Amino acid sequence: MEIKGFIDISLVDWDGKISSVIFLPSCNMRCPFCYNATLVLYPEKMQIIPFEQIAEYLKRNRGWIDGVVISGGEPMTHKDLPELCLKIKKLGYLVKVDTNGTNPTMTKQLINDGLVDYMAMDVKAPLIGGKYSMASGVDAGNLLEKIRETINILMNSKIEYEFRTTLVPTLHKKEDVKTICEEIRGCKKYALQNFKGNVETINPEFKNLKPLPEKRIKMFLKVAKEIIPNTILRG
Repeated sequence: MEIKGFIDISLVDWDGKISSVIFLPSCNMRCPFCYNATLVLYPEKMQIIPFEQIAEYLKRNRGWIDGVVISGGEPMTHKDLPELCLKIKKLGYLVKVDTNGTNPTMTKQLINDGLVDYMAMDVKAPLIGGKYSMASGVDAGNLLEKIRETINILMNSKIEYEFRTTLVPTLHKKEDVKTICEEIRGCKKYALQNFKGNVETINPEFKNLKPLPEKRIKMFLKVAKEIIPNTILRG
């Protein structure tokens, strides 16, 4: 497995914890608003970071770093992700995995084998073929069943988890947020995130979009809280 990015200290990638973040390349989606464009589209242009180098850092910082976040890209496109999680666990760290929810089999494996402590799953749009395809940049019709299965696995698991949605001006309306919330009603945690403007995105047209204004974000938050009271606003 090739590691293509590493943040040694993060205060924003795992609520309430100091974490390090590992970035894995490639993804089975092409979300137009994704700001990790190089990692997804041109990972070969990025330097490989040896895990041994990261492991040495983690060994030196026991007692300071709480856990390691594995992000991407989509980590679950890598069949040896469980092995990476195990290596981190053996170093004495908690593990969080970010995912788009399209690999319920690996999700279940990580949970059942005790290799993950927290999972953050993106729910990009209402689970409707056309809407999800627009948000994910791929034909999502054959992915929706897998995404629903992953939602059910997480909601019936004993690990900590969250669902999250990045709100994009041209993609999300009030009714979309309401529909998403109905799909995940009863979940432990739901996070709304505002779109980041002025960054390189997979679809260059999205680079110049402005983030949603505060008034509209608060409206989305109010709609979500009516269904999922423990909804938070992040970023």
